[in-house]
Amino acid sequence: MIFSELYSAYYNTVAAILSRIIDGERSEKELQKIVAERAFGESLLTIMPSLKSEKWQLLHGDMTTSLEHKPTMPLTTLQKRWLKAISLDPRIKLFGVDFPDLGDTEPLFTPADYYVYDKYSDGDPFEDEEYVRQFRIILEAIRNGSQIKFEMVNRNGKTLYIRCRPKRLEYSEKDDKFRLITAGWHSVSTINLSKMHNCAHYTGPKDLDHAERDKAQDTLTVRVCDERNALERFMLHFAHFEKQAEKLDKNTYLVKIKYAHEDESEMVIRILSFGPMVEVIGSESIKKLVIEKLKKQLNCGLK
Repeated sequence: MIFSELYSAYYNTVAAILSRIIDGERSEKELQKIVAERAFGESLLTIMPSLKSEKWQLLHGDMTTSLEHKPTMPLTTLQKRWLKAISLDPRIKLFGVDFPDLGDTEPLFTPADYYVYDKYSDGDPFEDEEYVRQFRIILEAIRNGSQIKFEMVNRNGKTLYIRCRPKRLEYSEKDDKFRLITAGWHSVSTINLSKMHNCAHYTGPKDLDHAERDKAQDTLTVRVCDERNALERFMLHFAHFEKQAEKLDKNTYLVKIKYAHEDESEMVIRILSFGPMVEVIGSESIKKLVIEKLKKQLNCGLK
């Protein structure tokens, strides 16, 4: 791992304990609070006993330390190069993330070093100033539980004026687009950010419902042939979906995935990317879309 165990909860907890002791703290009860807040339940049985017994040779028996300065964890060159590479992704800038001084650091990789297949070319304009401004307004509203107002043009060319409560953002890897999940707006619960205009905070008196609309759910059932590491790739590809897997024989698995009905098109694209390693058993609507896609490929002479 690029960010090694030095940045794990255990190391950060011990560093916090040492810092408090250097500040003059001697109460074991107070130091145990640090363990409870920063580490895991079982850590209470490990960290303080290991420090008090001098097993880790960081504290003396009288709860003092030979350290003169508080622990610091500077970034390694490899970690800086990875952060520099991540900072080049235009989507990072949407969140206003501050990176350490990486001016002279060579990136570990650049966008020119890789190519993402099966992704539409008309993704969101992540570097557009107006898009960034609207994104940050939405993000702030989600964090604060506040409301926003914006305009959008529907499929009939009519301008709609909407007020809603943003709940969360979703990113579609295939579409390369962000979508906003809303509450309090009963016409639509999901909207692409690129369709929104003149987004601003709403400070009017009338409150809105906090609850999201329930999305129509469906279940996709597929048979996965575990050749060329297909099962592992499939499970990673659908890692953020609720799913169940059942082993049928040595190399065949039955996987059921829950998905929102409105995401059917994206599910079809994802499934087709696995070729003959994945067979759709259900739902019927997904099967129909897959067959239609394959027929179009055959008509175009694609194999």
